[in-house]
Amino acid sequence: MIYFDAAYLAKFYLDEPDSDAVRALAEGAGEIACALHGRVEVLTVFHRKLRERAISTRVFAILCEQFQADCDAGLWEWLPLSPALIATLADRIAQLPASVFLRAADALHLISAAERNLGEIYSNDRHLLAAASHFGLRGRSV
Repeated sequence: MIYFDAAYLAKFYLDEPDSDAVRALAEGAGEIACALHGRVEVLTVFHRKLRERAISTRVFAILCEQFQADCDAGLWEWLPLSPALIATLADRIAQLPASVFLRAADALHLISAAERNLGEIYSNDRHLLAAASHFGLRGRSV
C-alpha cells in the first residue's frame, strides 16, 4: 500500500504535468491509500478546473461520476479520521518547529500515512513534502 494525497489522486483523472507518471505508479502499486478528507479534496480539484474553465460542465460531471464509481468499487482505500487520530495530530503540531509550513489538510494526510506506518507519502505539494520528515515519513514525488 502506498499513500497519495488528493492532488495525486486527481492526477489519475486529469491530464496535468506528471499525470502519466502518477497513473503508472498507481497501476503498479496495488492499493492506494488516502485520508478520508481527500475524497472531498479531489472533488474540489475538479470543481476548481470547472471554475477556471479548464474543463466543461459536461467533463466535470463525467469526472465526478467516474470518481464516485471508482470510490464505490474500492479503487481507493479511504483511511478514517478519528478523534484519537486528531488528538495525536494535535500533539505532533504542538511540537513542530516554527519553521515548518503546515496546512490543516496536509497535516491530516501526513498523520494518516504516519499512523499506518506507510513510510512515505506521494504528493507534488512542496510544503507537504517538506513537512513529511517531521511525521517520520519520506516525501516522494514522481
